[in-house]
Amino acid sequence: MRQKEIVRKDGKGTLQILPSRNATGEHGKTFSFCGFDEIHGYRTYDLFEALAPDPTRRDALVWVTSYAGIRHVPGIPLYDFMNAGKRGDDARMFFSWYGGDYSTDEAFAEMPPEVRANPSMEAWQNPGYLEQQKKRLPTSKYRRLHLNLPGAPDGAALSGEHVINATIPGRTRLPPENGIFYSAFVDMSGGSADDAVLGIGHYDPLRKIRVLDAIVSQTGRAPFNPRKAVTKFAEILAEYRISRVTGDAYAGETFRADFQEHGISYTPCGVAKSDLYEKLEVLLNAGEVELLDVAVLQEQLLTLIWRGNRIDHQPGDHDDYANAAAGVIVAVKSAKAPVPWGVMAAVLEARPRQNIGFF
Repeated sequence: MRQKEIVRKDGKGTLQILPSRNATGEHGKTFSFCGFDEIHGYRTYDLFEALAPDPTRRDALVWVTSYAGIRHVPGIPLYDFMNAGKRGDDARMFFSWYGGDYSTDEAFAEMPPEVRANPSMEAWQNPGYLEQQKKRLPTSKYRRLHLNLPGAPDGAALSGEHVINATIPGRTRLPPENGIFYSAFVDMSGGSADDAVLGIGHYDPLRKIRVLDAIVSQTGRAPFNPRKAVTKFAEILAEYRISRVTGDAYAGETFRADFQEHGISYTPCGVAKSDLYEKLEVLLNAGEVELLDVAVLQEQLLTLIWRGNRIDHQPGDHDDYANAAAGVIVAVKSAKAPVPWGVMAAVLEARPRQNIGFF
């Protein structure tokens, strides 16, 4: 027994503990077993690539374990592995999971969330423990620690529960419809690192809901030509009969003429993005928003944090999708628009009969 290694006395093998930051240097080595512990912090597949099994060793076993992660979206290893396990399409994958929303154990599958996520609860001999933790911890922390559900970073600005509740499963875009007045908000980019993102939305007066209809970025990843992004956005704006777009001051000064060439007027937003996020939070908490089921949007909203007295993304992260969505969601109800006749007729039908004057 050594500090970070167990060595067989017969010389037929060792079990080593490798710090994840050094694992890339192990590329190309052969093994019969490789275990990855607590992968909820993995944002890429770099470690799995570096320590891929030797194809000539049919006995090679890869073991993965983790609690639920903060970033629970496609492209994150834990998310992808979980979905592969649920699908059952990998014949050599054995999948076991206990969470508040899902368990592979049939004995716990129909249990309440707290029991489903904690199969050893009876052994605690502490029946009031979870209720105590629920009172002491923020909802996002309680969900992750005790229900094994995706959580949120420290200082998260938005409630993960409200973001998820506002997301309509399977809805990635709503096509334009006659009789609906649409608004647009754009988060432009110089093209070197950040994405350029366009958000389109409308206000539904009957349901009193602000709806995100579309959210799109430039074609391809950075670096890209931002003027080509303007061209793409102008075509989409035309589909939704939009001739005016709002965005930050940076884009207003840099790309105003580019939008104008396509017949789109650009109005700089007079509200800081932190203020937009605060306004969005109020609407989300009130259940007055419908968001699209777009993974990158959900990830960016869930990982916004308080940095001092303002809301922003974490160092190294991005918030282009979040900013475009917040901008248009906040703006849609204040946009001046004629009330479509279909909406007016529905409102009149719902009212008691009375004399109404039009002017």
